[in-house]
Amino acid sequence: MSTARKEEEARRSVFTRRALLLGAGQLGALGFLGWRLNKLQVEEGERYATLAEENRISARLVAPPRGRVLDREGKVIAGSQLNWRALIVAEDARDVPAVLDTFHRIVPLTETERARIEREVRRRRRFIPVTVREFLTWEEMARIEMNAPDLPGISVDVGTTREYPEKEHLAHVVGYVAPPAEADIGEDPLLELPGIRVGRAGIERFHDKALRGRAGSIRLEVNAVGRVIRELDRREGQPGQDVQISVDSELQRAVRARCEEGTSAVVLDARTGEVLAMATQPSFDPNIFNSGVSSAQWRSWTRNRQTPLINKTTNGLYAPGSTFKMVVALAALEAKVCTPGERVFCPGHYDLGDTRFHCHSRYGHGSLDMRGAIKYSCDVYFYEMAKRIGIDRIAAMGRRFGMGVDLEIELPGTRRGLMPTRDWRTSQGKPWNLGDTVVHGIGQGFYQLTPLSLATMTARLATGRAVQPHLTRSVGGRPVKGVRPEDWPSLGIPERDLRLVREAMWAVVNEEGGTARGARLPGGLGQLAGKTGTTQVRRVSREQRERGFRVESMPREWRPHALFVCFAPYENPQFAVMVIVEHGTSGSGAAAPIGRDIMIDTINRFRQPVSAPPARVADAAPPPGGNQRP
Repeated sequence: MSTARKEEEARRSVFTRRALLLGAGQLGALGFLGWRLNKLQVEEGERYATLAEENRISARLVAPPRGRVLDREGKVIAGSQLNWRALIVAEDARDVPAVLDTFHRIVPLTETERARIEREVRRRRRFIPVTVREFLTWEEMARIEMNAPDLPGISVDVGTTREYPEKEHLAHVVGYVAPPAEADIGEDPLLELPGIRVGRAGIERFHDKALRGRAGSIRLEVNAVGRVIRELDRREGQPGQDVQISVDSELQRAVRARCEEGTSAVVLDARTGEVLAMATQPSFDPNIFNSGVSSAQWRSWTRNRQTPLINKTTNGLYAPGSTFKMVVALAALEAKVCTPGERVFCPGHYDLGDTRFHCHSRYGHGSLDMRGAIKYSCDVYFYEMAKRIGIDRIAAMGRRFGMGVDLEIELPGTRRGLMPTRDWRTSQGKPWNLGDTVVHGIGQGFYQLTPLSLATMTARLATGRAVQPHLTRSVGGRPVKGVRPEDWPSLGIPERDLRLVREAMWAVVNEEGGTARGARLPGGLGQLAGKTGTTQVRRVSREQRERGFRVESMPREWRPHALFVCFAPYENPQFAVMVIVEHGTSGSGAAAPIGRDIMIDTINRFRQPVSAPPARVADAAPPPGGNQRP
């Protein structure tokens, strides 16, 4: 075979192999394409159809409207108003920093806002919307919509924000809301939604879960740049439940109008325990928390010595002073260390060893029985009673009247206060002395009680039942249980003993020489029974007393606190009032007139006027000289 022929055959052989290889490659490629097309169109066709649909459809959760808080007459005291806001979905935005840069050129963002947005984007799932800016103006909304193609992932939404029509008048009772913290979000996925608020104080916090509701959802059709074309479907969420409380907003305004700075007042329905009004002055406007509290505002609140953010009716701690003497009297009667008619002589002081304890009357009250001692607020009488009783039995009686114990009121953070005992003092590594007991007989010493606990004491004195203060009347339209007078158990104190101290409180207001004589109610409104109290915040030395020292000469922050507790009508108690005026100097001069005015407003608002003379206690002998000071 010639060389030329051999070369030709070799070339044909190479061509054939190459053609086979090329054909095999083409066949393999076609086979792979066929397999891939089968996988994409048949095996995974449904998945890719869903993805395509998701590119066209944007599903979003919708925060439910928060439930309202209503006063006892159904008036809205915490509601919602419309709030236009810009949201960003990280999954749609892809490059969040770049989108925020563009947004900043349209609607400027502060560094704090920018940091907050980026922090929330990082901690939340990428499909959860994050609020970029709330409370948008019409012009800002228009600019955002006009630039929508340059703002992928950004949308304008209408939500709600909390509104408190009563402002500072009910701030401490209703509380306020704020965005959830990171620790809150783990407990409920609903809290990840933009615009959601959680209760931070008061009723808003206590009933937060009932007020939240459940989220809804919407399905929107969008184009390639994310602009909303139309709404396809909407599933409404479940709105939060309405909560109705016992406070009367009109009475609350009247009470606050009567309270000066540093004054706290509580009005209870003595029969049911419902809180009709609860006021602390000064207060704050909870609406400020909706748009964010500025640094200047926060400094103003926290540097104010009157602490406007603190509800002093539930968190302020004070010695009860002479308003506690009725409890000491009942403890003495229960312990049988005296009888109602037993008399104690008051020369104006009480000597225990080498220590002299003074009565508020420099020249003394003379010989007094229990009724007269409460009427004239004689300290010497109760020094002697406390010495006979002992501190532990006094404390036990105080706890029965709601002091130094947890009260079942729907205000988180309410303090229980302190009802001191020997064991409490020993736990501090210090002994309890007889002199300590004597001082506690007049409501001074280590007592730390809230105005709410003193109002509770007054309601229990008036009714003889273990009334618990509470605020909630209904949740979601369903009335709460345990608000009828008969639902509260008896205190287990003989009615004769209770009648004695009630009559003594009536004498404080209605008889000549009583320490609150000026607090009598006008005709037609029934009769008031009450007790004044004055608690020292700075000790007055013996030398100062001998020089005729006057409290009015002290700086205001050193003057005693003024207290007054009362109930009415005397013959059928329905309302209990407690007032404390910080550094008010005198319970009869500062607190009693306020308590009287509050009681008049309360009676006029809630009941028909009545008038009847009080019953007398047979074995409670009148003080010497009839109704005259001995």
